[in-house]
Amino acid sequence: MRTLPYDRAAAVAYARRWALGRNPAYYNFDPLGGDCTNFISQCLYAGSGQMNYTPVTGWYYITADRRTAAWTGVPYLQRFLLTNGGAGPFARAVSVSELQPGDVIQLADAGGGFYHSLLVTAVSPQILVAAHTMDALDRPLASYGFAAAQYLHIAGVRRP
Repeated sequence: MRTLPYDRAAAVAYARRWALGRNPAYYNFDPLGGDCTNFISQCLYAGSGQMNYTPVTGWYYITADRRTAAWTGVPYLQRFLLTNGGAGPFARAVSVSELQPGDVIQLADAGGGFYHSLLVTAVSPQILVAAHTMDALDRPLASYGFAAAQYLHIAGVRRP
């Protein structure tokens, strides 16, 4: 398995193109509880070009009915990115000051439940993000109300 750099510019360009719309190549999960993590997965795929087709614990999208939970579920994406030793993107938890464009932020409620995924589009002078469900492009992170957050720095991409 080769480890390659994550293309942050491609991930952010994808976010800028689709943050306020929907790519027809992917199902819109808004009617089923939200599209935020589906959108973030699309951005990550644009920057990585590699899915992980491991059944159940992988990260892939073929159709709305043929995908893993990590593609569309907030806590499942977090678990995949932090533990992925196979193909696809992988991440490490960092402090907010270490975020770069193309990284992922996940917001949690007071009970510790992660409920929303965001993609960092810029970090200077403030952190700006893109998101679906409550569609946003270059929205300041500081404008969100949340009890806690997980900051995920995409460290690279593994390819077979």
